Amino acid sequence: MNEDNKDIHAENSENNQDNSVKDKVEDFLDEVIEEVDGQESNGDQPSETEILKSDLEKEKDKFLRLFAEFENYKRRTSKERIELFKTANQEVMTAMLPVLDDFDRALNEINKAKDKNLLKGVELIHNKFKEALKSKGLEAMEVKQGDAFDADIHEAITQIPAPSDKLKGKIVDVVENGYKLGEKIIRYPKVVTGQ
Repeated sequence: MNEDNKDIHAENSENNQDNSVKDKVEDFLDEVIEEVDGQESNGDQPSETEILKSDLEKEKDKFLRLFAEFENYKRRTSKERIELFKTANQEVMTAMLPVLDDFDRALNEINKAKDKNLLKGVELIHNKFKEALKSKGLEAMEVKQGDAFDADIHEAITQIPAPSDKLKGKIVDVVENGYKLGEKIIRYPKVVTGQ
């Protein structure tokens, strides 16, 4: 059973136990309220039983609020823990990105030299390295010339006169690739935009 399934199974059993405890306490409180109601109908000090019933209702309300607050706390911390696991590799991945960039530049230069055996060897290492990073959650952001510029996901390093009217306000060139780790952007793509 993998870690996610174990976490889900453990969480489900905790929820069942919590619900069982909650149900037992609620049943007990309801029984006490009914017992107080029964005494009240017998005529034994109605004002005192009313006070006890009111106090019991207040305590039951406090208990239910506290239980709901605890459930919210558990849900929130569980979500934070899952997020932490997803982004735990962020520092390592960020440190590896310059190495990946160097591999890309090396491949371009080796491709110009036309040495097929050297190119094949470096491509093999490059692909293995990229797959290892991808298996840990790293994902390249797809950005290409002609895409609309979005300041939320792109980092514009400069603007140049657009080579054509179609590229005005759009991306003219991608200087450095961007990467995501899960859903979080760990490096924004550096782009040149057209005026």
